[in-house]
Order: sequence, then structure tokens, then C-alpha cells
Amino acid sequence: MKFRILRFKKLRSTNDTAIRMVKSSNLNYGMIIADSQSNGRGQYGRKWISFKGNLFVSFFYNLENMDLNLTKITKLNCILVKKLISKYYKKRIVYKKPNDLLIKGKKICGILQEIINKQNQKFLILGIGINLIKNPTISNYPTTNLSDLINNTDFVYSNNVINEIPIEFENLDDGYKNDSESDSDDDNMNFEDNSIDDKKINEFLQSIQKKTKSTSRNN
Repeated sequence: MKFRILRFKKLRSTNDTAIRMVKSSNLNYGMIIADSQSNGRGQYGRKWISFKGNLFVSFFYNLENMDLNLTKITKLNCILVKKLISKYYKKRIVYKKPNDLLIKGKKICGILQEIINKQNQKFLILGIGINLIKNPTISNYPTTNLSDLINNTDFVYSNNVINEIPIEFENLDDGYKNDSESDSDDDNMNFEDNSIDDKKINEFLQSIQKKTKSTSRNN
């Protein structure tokens, strides 16, 4: 599968934006990235503390051609994120059910999965938050970040990890049923406005709708 990649400077929530994209466009697969988010969500309605410089990304994909149950999909997604982190941290990374990754007993990553329905089709929304350069202080729940773990505060991880993550998630054929359909990859977009990007989201959705209408007329 091929993800349409949309990168924003600032969003309220990458998962909320992914849900909006599914409901308002004809995209089957997409990747939403934000440099910062103001209202990130974790499990059970908890707030995800989002420090700028950490990773905030959400994928959405159509589950129609995937024959795994949600439990197996969750485990596979955690394995893929673990593989990504292990490119920078070579020691033990522990998967803690349902969807956390721990290093030395401290949380470095959280994953939020949501299922939504659109026209009798199910879509998975997969939100990933990785503490790259800073971690929150949470009572009774130790956390850590990648920069501290490898003792390198000068290296900027976000772009490196962002470049790696779609590669991991686009090669899901070993775990998911192969799907030859892919959205066009010529419309990956970066939005450089520092304000909350509602206007940019609307502009993109309008462009998608125009292309859909044009294609329908040509057919």
C-alpha cells in the first residue's frame, strides 16, 4: 500500500485530522504528520502530552483487504514501531499490552487505535507518539525519551524518523493481506503555516473533491 503523506506545522490532533480525511475524501491510505499538536489524545480519553520535537503521526487505512483481527493488527503495528526505534536504540525494547513500548521500564511510545465506519467500510486510525527529545513527568508512570537514552542531544530525530516511518508501514505485506491498490503519490503535501491548519485541511479536501469530480466526468 502507498500512503498519501500530509505534513502540517500545527494541528489539534493528528488522529482527529486523519478521521476528518477519511470522512471527507476518497483516500484509502494516508499519513498525517504534525510538528506540534495542541490536543493529542491517548488511551481511554487521556491527554497525550505533546512536546515540540517529539513525533506525532497518524495513519489511516481501509481494512477491507486485511484479514487480521484488531488484536493482531495492534501487535503488528507495535512491532513495526519497535523496529523503527531500534534503528536508533540497539538495546531491549519491551512491548506492553495493549499498545505501549517501554525501555528500561519507562514508556517511550504510545499508540492509539480507533476504528471508524464509512459507507459500510471500516478504516483503522493509528496514532503514534514517540518521545524523541523530551518526555512528560507522569505520576506513577515512568517515561523516557530517545535523546536521553543514547546520550545525544545534538541530533535532530524528527525528520530522520519521519522519513523512515512510511517505509516501515508501507511494507505490510508480510502481516497484512496484499493490496495492489494505491492512492496517487503525486499529491504529498507540506503545509508551512504555523497556525492551526484547519484552512489548509479544507483546501486539501477541496482539491481532492475537484479531482474526483474531474475524473468522474472524464470517465
